[in-house]
Amino acid sequence: ISRELNRNSGVQVGYKPSYAQQQMRARRWTGSRLEREAGLRRAVLERLGRGWSPEQVAGRLAREHGRKVISYESIYRFIYAQLTRTSDFSWRRYLPRGKSKRGRRGKRGGSPASFIEGRVSLDLRPVEVADRKTPGHWEADLMMFSKYGQQILAVHERTSRLLLGVPLASKLASGVAHHLVRLFEVLPQPISQTVTFD
Repeated sequence: ISRELNRNSGVQVGYKPSYAQQQMRARRWTGSRLEREAGLRRAVLERLGRGWSPEQVAGRLAREHGRKVISYESIYRFIYAQLTRTSDFSWRRYLPRGKSKRGRRGKRGGSPASFIEGRVSLDLRPVEVADRKTPGHWEADLMMFSKYGQQILAVHERTSRLLLGVPLASKLASGVAHHLVRLFEVLPQPISQTVTFD
């Protein structure tokens, strides 16, 4: 009750229910600005349709108007809300990666790699590996592209800087391990000693 009185009391008239009702209506969320403002929605969707990212659209509108017009987060929320409400998956074409569901975003507590049991930091590599003088020590990484299902296993030798790449059908650990074994079984033993994943 005290919050209601503090929030909706006028300076000269005190608390009036009709005034409180007006204030409540004024504060009520009325939907996304992109839903309410057709001109802004047209400008945003037109640029998204040309392949711009929501970050680029928000930045360009801010530059054109000399102030922040809409945030990229609001643009993402609007698109994902349309996907959810209408089940019309053509809205995906407005997104840079064309996903119908939002991916996991960063959380407090660091990267998921910090929770790997028995994980050894790259800084703790043996000296002969770190100084790049001994051949046979490789680094591997999984490169994933914006189009769903496209990934490459990239492996490079630290001394010679030789780079090998293998397209993968899946990013499952078993598939990655299988391709690593096939890559290294054709190499002589001195050239294939260790593999470190970034």
